[in-house]
Amino acid sequence: MVMASDMKLTQIDLNLFVVFDMIYSERNLTRAAERLSVTQPTVSNALARLRRTYGDPLFVKTSQGMQPTAFAQSIAGHVSDALRLLTTSAQGPAQFDPAHSTRVFRTSMLELFDAMALPVLIPTLARLAPHVELHSYRVSRGELAGALERGAVDLAVEIPLADTRNLIFETILHESYVCAVRPDHPMVGHDMTLDRYLDLEHIHVSGRPRGVGAEDAALRRIGKRRIIRARLQSHLALADIIRQSDMAVTLTQSRARALGLAVFPVPFDIQPLELRLYRHVRSDGDAAVLWLYDQIKNLGAGSASRV
Repeated sequence: MVMASDMKLTQIDLNLFVVFDMIYSERNLTRAAERLSVTQPTVSNALARLRRTYGDPLFVKTSQGMQPTAFAQSIAGHVSDALRLLTTSAQGPAQFDPAHSTRVFRTSMLELFDAMALPVLIPTLARLAPHVELHSYRVSRGELAGALERGAVDLAVEIPLADTRNLIFETILHESYVCAVRPDHPMVGHDMTLDRYLDLEHIHVSGRPRGVGAEDAALRRIGKRRIIRARLQSHLALADIIRQSDMAVTLTQSRARALGLAVFPVPFDIQPLELRLYRHVRSDGDAAVLWLYDQIKNLGAGSASRV
C-alpha cells in the first residue's frame, strides 16, 4: 500500500477523488455513475486507477453493495471535506436560483411525514423550482448522521436523534397521539378506557422490521401490553384495513383525521410525537439546501403543533 506521506498531489488525478467520494456515498457503481453523469465503465476505470495508486481494493463488492475497506474509511472524511472546500471555492458566493436550477435534492423522511408533507411540498416545488427533482427515501436511523455527513441525503425528517454532533435541526412537528377506529366502530360513543384499549386488536405501522412503538414503550412503563394483530411498513393500506375491521391504530391526530377515522384520547401517558428537520453543518455554504430546508420548515410551521 502506498503511504499517504509518500504521495505527492501531482502524482494523482484529483478527479479520481470525486469518483471515490461518490462511490463511498452511493455504495454502488451504477448509481455513482448516474450522479456523476458518466458511464459505469468510466467509474470502474477510475476506481481501478485509484486501486493501483493506493495499492488497496478501496471497495469490496458484497450483497449490501460496494463496502469500503478500512483504508477507504480512513480517508473518506478527508476526501469529502477537501472536495466540499474546492467546490465552494470554485462556485464563489453561494447563490441559488430556484426558477432555473436543475438540482436533484435527496431527503430522508419518516413515512408519516412523507404522507403529510409531500402532497404540499411537491406542488410548491413545481411552482417555485419547476426544474428541480426531489428524491425521498428512508435511510435507517443508525445510518442517518453518516448519510447527511457524506451528502448522500441533503435533509432528513426524523424523531430526535441521540447523536446530533455536527447536525443542525429544528422541531417542525409536535403532535399528540390518538387511538383511531372506523367511524361506525362499536367503540364510538363510549369512553376509551385503558381496559378497552387493551381489549382491542391493534395495527402497528413501522418501517422497521422489529422494535416497539412509542405507545408500546409507554405501556411497558405501566406493566401493560397491547394486542398487535398486524404490522405494516407504511400507512398506504391502513385506512382500508381499519374500515373493514374492528382493529384500532395509534397515530397522530392530524393523520387520523385525514384518513377519516374516529379518534379517542390515548388512555395512558405518552409523549407527543416530535419530528425534527436535520441538515449537516457542511450544508451552511449550500444555498440550495438552505432554501429547501426553509421550504420544509415552513410546511412544519403550517401544521399547527398539537399537544
